[in-house]
Amino acid sequence: MASQTPILQLAGVARNFGGLQALKDVNLRIEQGDLRGIIGPNGAGKTTLFNVVTGEFKPSSGKVYLRGEDISGLPPYTICRKGLSRTFQLTRIFPEMTVYDSIWAGANSKARHPWNPVSSAHRLEQIERETLEICKLIGLEEKKEELAVNLSYGDQKVLEIAMALSTKPSVLLLDEPTQGVGGKEVDMIVEVVKKLSEKMTIVLIEHTIDVVMQLCKTVTVLTEGHVFAEGTPEVISADKEVQRVYLGEEI
Repeated sequence: MASQTPILQLAGVARNFGGLQALKDVNLRIEQGDLRGIIGPNGAGKTTLFNVVTGEFKPSSGKVYLRGEDISGLPPYTICRKGLSRTFQLTRIFPEMTVYDSIWAGANSKARHPWNPVSSAHRLEQIERETLEICKLIGLEEKKEELAVNLSYGDQKVLEIAMALSTKPSVLLLDEPTQGVGGKEVDMIVEVVKKLSEKMTIVLIEHTIDVVMQLCKTVTVLTEGHVFAEGTPEVISADKEVQRVYLGEEI
């Protein structure tokens, strides 16, 4: 019996920048409902991998599949409409927009017929309901009228996740969601990701190993652009070769 088609798959993916090979023959299989961690030292190719998957860069060779469909090199907006969304290592929000409006804009862009002066009141009400549901889901309901620029950095990170959610993804890629965040805000973001993992497939780039251990079912280790190891968090954290990759640091 053939195995189920993975929701996201990379087959022999490489990406070159001139003479630099940032990704080398990457094979990755993400199953429906997985919460996958991607770890590795700086320069391992983690963000480049996300950029190739989401269409920011075309693969130099190999293929990217979403639910079995070849999406290699499609424009980012097309890939987003097919159900794959992401956040960025450096937070990208609209500083002068409110939390509500930031999420509403994404929900409206996903609508079959985005807003125009003759839009039906029913459809606009549906977008408003979806926006409020996301505000509640990610814990920013009480701050929905705040300007994004006035939020704490942790809340800005959560808002960016909410903006990615507004396009109704089935696969969500999170690039360093706890970077630059400390203390209770890390815990807040971890709880948001846990909650979302019950609804969608998540692929997470993360340097904080404690976060990976708390969240991920499977961990993939990248180094020098290729897959170095893969396994459960417990197996990966005990792997001496993985520790060596991290410049000799215990993880």
